[in-house]
Amino acid sequence: MDKAQALLEEYGLRKTGCRLDVLQQFLENDFALSHADLEKLLDSNYDRVTIYRTLYSFEEKGLVHSINDVNGAVKFALCKNDNCSQHKHEDNHIHFNCVACGQTFCLNDVDIPSLTLPDGYTAKRLHFSAEGVCKGCHQEA
Repeated sequence: MDKAQALLEEYGLRKTGCRLDVLQQFLENDFALSHADLEKLLDSNYDRVTIYRTLYSFEEKGLVHSINDVNGAVKFALCKNDNCSQHKHEDNHIHFNCVACGQTFCLNDVDIPSLTLPDGYTAKRLHFSAEGVCKGCHQEA
């Protein structure tokens, strides 16, 4: 069984053609993908609604998490944290938006300072982002 099939099984998702193809794109790319990115990569093999439903199912089960990039686009990336599940995401890490190539990367190995909120406030989800030039674009320059 390949990795995409194994992940779908692990997360309790049916193995449809669209789910396998979308998940394969996440496995092959090290950056976050938008719905539009997936439509291009999949060469219109699936309609927009099917791709949206696939992304929603993945996020609902804890397989991917959503990211709002600096341009307001919603992108998705594989959850790298084993604690992500259907009921909660624990993907508190920095999202790096490259101004040169437009890609968004999850930086899981960067330490995030602890956050202390005032009494009466409870954070449900945190968003950390940085903007600059990614290592791939630095190497091309």
